[in-house]
Formats: sequence, structure tokens, C-alpha cells
Amino acid sequence: MINKDGLHIIKAGPEDAEAIIEYLNIIGGESDNLLFGKGEFNLSVKQEQSFISGINNSANSIMLLGKVNGEIVSVSSLSGYSKARIAHRGEIAISVKKSFWGQGFGTAMMKELIKFGKETAKLEVIQLEVKSDNEKAIHLYENLGFVKIGTYKKFFKINNKYYDAYLMNLYL
Repeated sequence: MINKDGLHIIKAGPEDAEAIIEYLNIIGGESDNLLFGKGEFNLSVKQEQSFISGINNSANSIMLLGKVNGEIVSVSSLSGYSKARIAHRGEIAISVKKSFWGQGFGTAMMKELIKFGKETAKLEVIQLEVKSDNEKAIHLYENLGFVKIGTYKKFFKINNKYYDAYLMNLYL
């Protein structure tokens, strides 16, 4: 889709499932900002292929891969809801490999998801949850227009310690 400092953003396909699983198993151990930790991403290749196909068959959802020199360095998705009463909404999930943090790749991926949400999915609200101490991500989201609308108390439990998460919305 775009090329920013060597970052190529493409739509994920079922053929990417194995590489995505490898990527997710790496990033799960790089930080505590994700919904899963090291060794906790347990989908099989077939399950991941099915998941990707489901997203690709939805008019209001997309999964994107960010690649540098053919290596996956970011995976992101925007999932729109199908029920009529909430079909104007979608939810973003994003990750960037730690060695590529601070290079603008997260911003580039987010902008592509937001563009898809506005232009293709025709969403009115995009939401996300972010760990309350993930200041860099919060700053990125606020710079893109997201606003904090609430706090999930004890959203994460990591090593028997609780962490809150902020719910943030972007009104399109």
C-alpha cells in the first residue's frame, strides 16, 4: 500500500499465516503491552488462515502487515462489527516488533487502518484499548485524534499484578 522508510504495508492473506504466527510468538515476549505474553499465542496455521480469511471476507475489516526487506515488523487490524446497532464501530489492534519502535511504523500502520475505516468501511467510531502505562502508544493515539473515554480497572493481570487499560475512541 505505501512505502515509508523501507516499510511496505500490504493486506494479509491466508498464505501469510505461518509467518504471522512466528512474528506473534516473538513479540509476545518483547513487552507487556499486548493481550498475550511469550508462548501464549496458540493458534495453529490452519486456525490463523481461517481467521485471516474471515477478515478478508468482511467488507468492514482488514488485516495489514508491515514488512521491511520481506520481514514482518508489524501486524495490525481493524475489525468492524456486523450487528446493525454497532456496525458504525470498529476496533483496532496493532503491534510493532520492538527493534522497529520509534521509527514511525506504528503511525504509518495506524493511518492506513484509519483511512480504511473512513473510506472503505464507512465507520463512524474506531476504538482501542491501551495499557495505561504505555505512554508512547497513548501519545501516538492522541496525536491521531483518539480521546480517552474511560478506564478498565484491572484489565491486565501480568505476573499476579493488575494493570488498567484506557479505552480510546476516534470519532470519524
